[in-house]
Amino acid sequence: MILPKSAAYSVPILLLGCALAVFAATDAAASQLWSDLEVRHKADTLPDFVDLAQRLSPAVVNVATEQNDKAPHAQSSDSNSDPFDLFGQPFEPYDMPHAHSLGSGFIINRDGYILTNDHVVEDASRIIVTLKDGHEYQARVIGRDNKTDIALLKINAPYPLPIVPLGNSDAVRVGEWVMAIGNPFGFDHTVTAGIVSAKGRFIPGNYDEYIQTDASINPGNSGGPLIGLNGEVVGVNAAIFTRTGSSMGIGFAIPVNLVKAELPQLQSLGHVQRGWLGVYIEPVTEEAAAAAGLEVPHGAMVSEVIDSSPAKAAGLRHGDIIIAIDHRPVDEAQELPLMVAAIPIGGSATLTVMRGRTTQTVPIVITASHEDELASVGSQQPVANSTYGLALMDLNPTIGQELSLSGHDGVVITSVEPNGAAATAGLRPRDIILEVDRKRVSDVVSCQQALDGGSGNILLLLIKRNDGTMFVPLRRHADG
Repeated sequence: MILPKSAAYSVPILLLGCALAVFAATDAAASQLWSDLEVRHKADTLPDFVDLAQRLSPAVVNVATEQNDKAPHAQSSDSNSDPFDLFGQPFEPYDMPHAHSLGSGFIINRDGYILTNDHVVEDASRIIVTLKDGHEYQARVIGRDNKTDIALLKINAPYPLPIVPLGNSDAVRVGEWVMAIGNPFGFDHTVTAGIVSAKGRFIPGNYDEYIQTDASINPGNSGGPLIGLNGEVVGVNAAIFTRTGSSMGIGFAIPVNLVKAELPQLQSLGHVQRGWLGVYIEPVTEEAAAAAGLEVPHGAMVSEVIDSSPAKAAGLRHGDIIIAIDHRPVDEAQELPLMVAAIPIGGSATLTVMRGRTTQTVPIVITASHEDELASVGSQQPVANSTYGLALMDLNPTIGQELSLSGHDGVVITSVEPNGAAATAGLRPRDIILEVDRKRVSDVVSCQQALDGGSGNILLLLIKRNDGTMFVPLRRHADG
């Protein structure tokens, strides 16, 4: 006989109740190993995003771009190449003429200023912005910053435009509800919700301290807003961790406070000028921390000091560990470039440095970074290496001299094949190869010889990217 649902569950529930009563009586007489929650207030209900979505969706736009030629820096959407994907949505293969890509953006000013990701508009010959009401406008780029992946666009509309206010990403707490609006896979004005999963996330080789969220974001969401419950933008959606090419519940947004700090320069200069120390840095290992007398590894170790730099003038040395700037601790090496960039050019700062087992304070004056000059390379044609799927070029001697790269040593990667071994290893255009298997490379010829003559199936490359250096293992075959 089949019992009614209520009858079928009545016996187990009663038995469970008896068991709980027995355990409660036992624990009352003994010391308890845990603490019980005293419920004082009724739990809040789930948030309602209806009003937010209705109010803010009109300020979110579709950003479509057109390239006349193959985009040299475009990243493959193949999830096997790198689990951290920038997700402008490709509609045609990158090597097709007049390729189109699709991303998102949002209006921050009624005069038509729009924020999006730099990689959404990279190499674009034409940018078309479509509003929710269907109106299309050709946009022009006002400013771009590839280090933080932010671009400022401008459209001219004959009427005041809806806007999304910018909030305070520093005040966002892990566990807070957030909403994303964008154009995933071309489905315009899709609204998804989730929570802030973490803050201060670093993606290898990137500049930002990202906000991590489990709000569903997919290809095409690039440049769209991450919105708090108060209706303000707390981040700009920029990347996802994926092994499938689609959302896996781990998305990353650029904190809006970092964006707000850049906007005045993007509007007035078209780019961002940052301060620099003029050092190459690497993480502090347990061994290095022990040698310096640090109980826990933290800070940034100086691996090289660049000539004619603020660090050189201040007397920094190879092996110094920078543990604080203006008494603000440097917990991870990746934090150092962000902390330095926040200091106005020409401003002074005090570094706390471990040298040997001695703590020293080093005053330093911050000057403008030469990082962007690395984009300028010689006029020679790049040399392709089909084994690893990359193209190489000698450093421009002038830039090499300014940056003191061991007498102009190093080779610039100009392009990376999407499915090649270099892409799988995470190498990127504008990376500088300094060493191959612990041997310095001075030019393309020596680099090619080192790449072709290395022993084993894996080569260890020392590369410079942005303000830091890192070791990258490079397999001879992408599927190895």
